[in-house]
Amino acid sequence: MKRITVFCGSSAGKNGKYSEEAFLLGKILAQKNIGVVYGGAKIGLMGAVADGALSEKGEVIGVIPDFLQTKEVAHTELSEMIVVSSMHERKLKMHDLADGFIALPGGFGTMEELFEILTWGQLGLHKKPVGLLNMENFYQPLLDMLSQMTAQDFLKDINRRMLLSDESIDNLLTKMEQYQAPETPKWLLESET
Repeated sequence: MKRITVFCGSSAGKNGKYSEEAFLLGKILAQKNIGVVYGGAKIGLMGAVADGALSEKGEVIGVIPDFLQTKEVAHTELSEMIVVSSMHERKLKMHDLADGFIALPGGFGTMEELFEILTWGQLGLHKKPVGLLNMENFYQPLLDMLSQMTAQDFLKDINRRMLLSDESIDNLLTKMEQYQAPETPKWLLESET
């Protein structure tokens, strides 16, 4: 993987360990010569990831909609800042630049980005790994919900396994490097299988 897009909060959250781990993720990615693509902000976990990568002279590409850039939240020390016109364009650009995706703690925006990229993978639009860095068990309720979706036949197990998860950065990166996408897209007709 040459670049990983990181989805995460523009807030730091209540637990100081979130920012520490976000900084460490950026740092480790840079040490492994993996570029960071993210939402371009200097605040919250977003800023911590960028600063971690920059501390090791790593490549950091921000993708920010012009309406957010004007609110003075844009990071000014990145390798590159790409300004787009909409949130939709932002997600597409972040997808195009990355070989994989990692979600850290966040709110609605993080969830929306995570589930859209998973849906694209489920539909066969990409075969890139998607991981949750489950720091401090933040994502355990979500993982439980995915198990419920699978148990109730709203989500196939093969698609449930598309979302990789670990508490360890190194373990998560190893899982992502070993990832094999499902061969059958969700909407393939049964007569075609």
